[in-house]
Amino acid sequence: MEIAKKKVVIIGSAYPLRGGGIATFNERLAYAYQERGYEVQIVTFSLQYPSLLFPGKTQLSEEEPPKGLQISVLINSINPFNWIKTGRIIKKMQADLAIVRYWIPFMSPCLGTISRIVRRNKKTKVVAIVDNMIPHEKRPFDHLLSKYFTKSVDGFVTMSKKVLEDLKTFTTQKPMQYTLHPLYDNFGRKIDKEVALKELKLSSDYQYLLFFGFIRDYKGLDLLLDAMANPLLKDMPVKLIIAGEFYANKEKYLQQIADLHIADKIVLHTEFIPNTKVSTYFSAADLIVQPYKSATQSGVTQVAYHFEKPIITTNVGALAEIVPDGKVGYVVAPESEAIAKAIYRFFSENQYQNFHLAMREEKKKFDWNVMIDVISEIEKNC
Repeated sequence: MEIAKKKVVIIGSAYPLRGGGIATFNERLAYAYQERGYEVQIVTFSLQYPSLLFPGKTQLSEEEPPKGLQISVLINSINPFNWIKTGRIIKKMQADLAIVRYWIPFMSPCLGTISRIVRRNKKTKVVAIVDNMIPHEKRPFDHLLSKYFTKSVDGFVTMSKKVLEDLKTFTTQKPMQYTLHPLYDNFGRKIDKEVALKELKLSSDYQYLLFFGFIRDYKGLDLLLDAMANPLLKDMPVKLIIAGEFYANKEKYLQQIADLHIADKIVLHTEFIPNTKVSTYFSAADLIVQPYKSATQSGVTQVAYHFEKPIITTNVGALAEIVPDGKVGYVVAPESEAIAKAIYRFFSENQYQNFHLAMREEKKKFDWNVMIDVISEIEKNC
């Protein structure tokens, strides 16, 4: 007699939404569960953000759908009647486990209501993967909303020790555990640097820094631009690629570039970068820079590990937890002078090969099976 597969439902962003970090993570997690023999269903949004609250150009992907995944487009984040309907649909699935992604208090009423309804079937355990309890860009009622969500699930997984500590200010009665953010290994292989530079129409006479991802103020691009104007880097054949869509005031950054007279050292590719192009940008880069002013964890770090590209990051949030200073890159204060000195040191001491080889070993820690094992442990203790 065939034994029924254990069922998992992942509730959160996924295709046909654009493949930002959370959508990409959820799809990769679904593949990991399938590889372990689970039956997996993703339930995603028909409307994730109202257009008024969405800073980008479009929320929808123009790429091909991920192969081999079951994705149901059901959730409307602002329609309470939809939350009830969606909750009932997932409840009837009789899954063993539902995994809910929680990253912003705005989603609390929607995801919290759905989770409450799902748990009424007395079978499905609901475990939340929490990216942030307290958002980087704070708004009124954030604490109240997050409190509503924490009461709706059975247990929690975080990928930052800071988020775990934040979570404990909301609840200490439910199982929770920290684990490392797994590797983003779903962007294809690294390609030859010269090929990547040619594809991006960039000269091979320079070495390249890469600032990658949605541009928000807390990510510290202004600090990195100030660093590029530092006299230490003036005569270095180094350029900065800024690759990602502006989710902040674009004109402010363009004016800063003009005021600093560094336009010749900046490459602006400030549109959404599809998953199919990620490999090209990381393959072209010599060094990834994450000059964040605040952070919990970052998927960009895990992409850098996949492509074995050294990192400069700041000592905020969980970033320093996964970038051993002096081994795979440098961890510095979130100050332009410190960032400039680290960039200068990296290139002047020719550290690329040393850090690159160390990353090859270090990235073995970031296995998706570890994430699944931690979620299973939480599920058992619910």
